[in-house]
Amino acid sequence: MLRDKTSNAIVAVGDLERARRFYGETLGLESGDEDMDGVLGYRTGESWLVVYRSDNPRPGTGNAVAWSGGGDVDAIADALRAKGVTLEEYPDLGMQIDRGVHRAGDFAAIWFKDPDGNVLHVNSM
Repeated sequence: MLRDKTSNAIVAVGDLERARRFYGETLGLESGDEDMDGVLGYRTGESWLVVYRSDNPRPGTGNAVAWSGGGDVDAIADALRAKGVTLEEYPDLGMQIDRGVHRAGDFAAIWFKDPDGNVLHVNSM
């Protein structure tokens, strides 16, 4: 049923302007919809990232955005670190970790958080 459908991500944040700076300036996304009050829409490849303001954003409760970075994971990691983004490390995954880049064979992945604690992810798939 959903296997061939494009997925979109929805992320709750406490401060919409701070989120606009992070997703726009830090991650380089362009807002695709400015008409919705209290909501930002970002076109990312074939899908959308929707960011909305909430009085009670709950980071770490499964909200995550994942991007397919192909062979650019290391370059993306370097660019994020240069902008002051901390890459998360998850040793329990059993992968080799080098400067925040997790590796298992040809697979590479990074995780980082937005200012509200939402987990974001880029992988080589």
